[in-house]
Amino acid sequence: MARIEELPDDFDESINLNDQPPTVSEGPPENLTEKPPAAVDEPPFPINEEKLKELEKNDPAAPRMPPSMASVKTHSTEELWDMMNKTPLFMTDIDKAGDEQGQNILLDAIQAMQNEGTRGDVAQNFREQGNEAAKEKRWGDAKEFYSKAIAVIQAKVDKWDKPENPEEEKTLLRQVEEAAFINRALCNLELKNYRSTTLDCASALKLNPKNVKAFYRSSVALLALDKISEAEDAATRGLAIDPNNKSLQQVASKIGVRKETVERIAAKKRAEEERARKEKQLLNAALHARHIRTRKTNQPPEMEDAGIRMVPDPLSPESTVEFPTVFLYPMDAQSDFIKGFSEMTSIADHLSYIFPLPWDANNEYTLDKVECFMETVTQGLIKAGKKVPLLQVLSGGKVEVVDEMVKIYVVPVAKTGAFISEMKARKEKS
Repeated sequence: MARIEELPDDFDESINLNDQPPTVSEGPPENLTEKPPAAVDEPPFPINEEKLKELEKNDPAAPRMPPSMASVKTHSTEELWDMMNKTPLFMTDIDKAGDEQGQNILLDAIQAMQNEGTRGDVAQNFREQGNEAAKEKRWGDAKEFYSKAIAVIQAKVDKWDKPENPEEEKTLLRQVEEAAFINRALCNLELKNYRSTTLDCASALKLNPKNVKAFYRSSVALLALDKISEAEDAATRGLAIDPNNKSLQQVASKIGVRKETVERIAAKKRAEEERARKEKQLLNAALHARHIRTRKTNQPPEMEDAGIRMVPDPLSPESTVEFPTVFLYPMDAQSDFIKGFSEMTSIADHLSYIFPLPWDANNEYTLDKVECFMETVTQGLIKAGKKVPLLQVLSGGKVEVVDEMVKIYVVPVAKTGAFISEMKARKEKS
């Protein structure tokens, strides 16, 4: 009687199915006289024949390598990693897992198995894989599985099996979607993706406005972002649902401490800003009362914390005004900086302790051998009295303080003619 069988795709048509199958002696294996075939040394990777010939040529006395060893020895480390990456067990980069046409039969088979069942079954499968990864604290992998579960649920094209009970399927999908969002929020929280955490929590709350975990994880992420008011709101809403939730109570306490710190810092900053405003207002009033002209440019010099100020008390109208001042020695390309030149002191008061200058080899710079000049508003020059208070020089209306700095040119008497000529030439050129 002919045998009837379902033919596989790779069936060999040369086989005669009507032939009787060979008989096998009954009895235990030890009664068989024919020995089983020896195990085949199956190579894990294809053998590079050209490389194998090269190795045998370099060492002709060596015994021939078994196929499994030859398959490894005839490839570089990079080639072995590339071939291993095409095996799902060792796969690390899915973009390099395909062949020349970008195909990988094993990977396609595994992916097809993952998509078997209804939409709810597939989504639940990804969710469970995410849970397993999360238990092992593989947050990146867990996040990917939860993302796949969400993608399956939200996919517009339905390519899965039809459920037997649509209502149960609908309930399952909603449960899995909420769990996937709230668990992906945990992964993002552990990965310090705080904004993504808040977005996942918001998605979970749209599905279930009473999800306490969503309020907790959102409040933790918002606290990390230093969004105190939003974090406080999330914690308060969560505690309204579950007043005895220990985790929410702890994060609410941390939010309260941080809120007090932020408010204290803000209050201090406001006080400092208010003080600075009053100091500036009083200084401007003092300069106006003294008829001192000031101007600022787009490129002020770097003076660190130096500037025009009231001393000793910036908030007292009875304080005097001090100016950052630079003594310029243009004929020798040198300078000296004075951080606080009081309006009540004179040029001579400062030059008396600056002189003698260490670089003045010819002894040209002494109080009786120099003259001092300042630029006028019209870019001209006036001679500044060395012994009169600075206030008297500045309040005349002819000079102005530019970028909060007073500039005084100190020139040897013998060179004043050359200096004035240079300044005139510079003015005409500008």
